[in-house]
Amino acid sequence: MEPVIEVSGLHKAYGDFEAVRGIDFEVGEGEIFGLLGPNGAGKTTTVEILEGLRARSQGQVKVLGFDPEVSKQSLKDRIGVCLQATNLPDKLRVHEALQWFAAFYSRKADCDKLLQRLQLWEKRNDFYSKLSGGQKQRVALALALVNEPNLVFLDEPTTGLDPQVRLEIHTLIEELKAAKRTILLTTHYIEEAERLCDRVAIIDQGKIVAIGSPRDLQERVFGQSRIEVVTAQPMPADLPAFEALAKHSLSDDGKTLVVHSTRPARTLPDLIKWIDQKGLELEDIHLKRPTLEDVFIELTGKKLRD
Repeated sequence: MEPVIEVSGLHKAYGDFEAVRGIDFEVGEGEIFGLLGPNGAGKTTTVEILEGLRARSQGQVKVLGFDPEVSKQSLKDRIGVCLQATNLPDKLRVHEALQWFAAFYSRKADCDKLLQRLQLWEKRNDFYSKLSGGQKQRVALALALVNEPNLVFLDEPTTGLDPQVRLEIHTLIEELKAAKRTILLTTHYIEEAERLCDRVAIIDQGKIVAIGSPRDLQERVFGQSRIEVVTAQPMPADLPAFEALAKHSLSDDGKTLVVHSTRPARTLPDLIKWIDQKGLELEDIHLKRPTLEDVFIELTGKKLRD
């Protein structure tokens, strides 16, 4: 099956500054693909090139089989776009906005059903200026879906929203995936990418530094989990050579042991058995696998929101 998005050797320069410096990736049909990177990494520039909003300096790009620079109108008819910020006229009513945008396309969704699906039905006659931030973002998503798109671009779709609204939008995105829609998502929220994305590309300073599923990246970069145990009495310093044990450290008071293991399911039972054999009272135990945030910091030296 042909990829929905194909990018090869993509560059974008503004004078002497190169915002995108030769990136390659593909997105398959029905996939949620995430672009992760700090501000200024090149995420939005890349997405705008794919959407046909910005010309590239170099490289090959195909979206739904179209070159975004050559076939802008054909492409725009089949994609949905939700930008970081959407502003509509204050006196435009919600249902008027959907009808207005629907008139631009050859294929149209049922606007009433879309309003109901996005919990906007009771607000359909309200002016845009009267909506809350979360409601405005749901309107932006409705506008992105008004043409029944094959591919949806979501650029920071939940930034600045409260946790409840963010959860509602996550549920909608999961429904779109279940309906076999392809989604390209940029986000500042690591937990959002871990929950929603099939694969992610970590982009920094205009280059992709890693690409894969969140779990693959976690295992590829770290390959081990962290086990922390706390006992009531000090533990002996001579820890046995448990299977899959990578390294360990013991606190100064001897009561907190941190173990790094490549096979935590094997190390953990052995560790608990050893503590019991030593007659120690176990007070706490915690298993932590590397997160996508850990991977991001390891690869870029930055936090995602930097």
